[in-house]
Amino acid sequence: MHLGNKKWIYLAILSLIWGSSFILIKKSLIGLTPLQLGALRIIISACFIFIFGFYTIKDITKAQWKWLAISGLLGTFFPVFLFAFAETEIDSSVASILNSLTPLNTILLGFAIFKIASTKRQILGVIIGFVGTALLILKGAELNPQQNYLYAGLVVLSSIMYGINVNIIKKHLQDVKAISIAVGNFVTIIIPAIIVLLSTNFLDKVDFSNHDFAMSMLYIVILSAFGTALAKVLFNKLVQMATPVFASSVTYSMPLIALMWGILDGESFSVLQGLATILILLGIYLANKRN
Repeated sequence: MHLGNKKWIYLAILSLIWGSSFILIKKSLIGLTPLQLGALRIIISACFIFIFGFYTIKDITKAQWKWLAISGLLGTFFPVFLFAFAETEIDSSVASILNSLTPLNTILLGFAIFKIASTKRQILGVIIGFVGTALLILKGAELNPQQNYLYAGLVVLSSIMYGINVNIIKKHLQDVKAISIAVGNFVTIIIPAIIVLLSTNFLDKVDFSNHDFAMSMLYIVILSAFGTALAKVLFNKLVQMATPVFASSVTYSMPLIALMWGILDGESFSVLQGLATILILLGIYLANKRN
């Protein structure tokens, strides 16, 4: 398959998986605390990834471990906790929308820190996408005045971390297999995650006879297997086959899926938000259109 077509297929699959992850986080929080959710997501995801890819650890060089550790912290560890806390106050669809700031941060950080060039068309596309995102945020705040938008800052902080992580993978881990990157990431963060989980006295609260707890555990397993483990490998591969900006543009299309789930779950959506979504799609097109 032509590389140009293949990267769009990866983008579509990631959009579906990650777009659905926000509603899964929301549902998991019914029976789990944010710390428990974040820690379990890392631990369960690590188990899946280690089963299928631990053998690739031998391919990782000593020099690459530093960047794998940083990538693991910025691309997975801190964001899973930040998103869990954010969704205790804001809708799942709003969290997804705010996450669309990632491509903007990817370009700015790539240019300022990693010296990765971006074209004027890419910058224009990201700006248009950002405008669409801003409209979605403003309308969301209007429709949900009871929500504490200070927690939205946690999602913005995550988007900055994602932007740094994408550039690290592109600049320092380009020659590492996608599965090896994922394995290396989780090797470095699974112990801290276990410590966080034990600090919440989770083992004393395990009760599968409790419906909320049992359903939350089901949601977190689905979220970990697909939204973290599988998606992590696919995303690492996408970064390597395309540009950092193209890979991070998955956060533009994710809100479409997240909004659909949000509407089905009773979250508000307006015509203006639909128009803003069109702007976001236009931004994706311009950011990735060939000269």
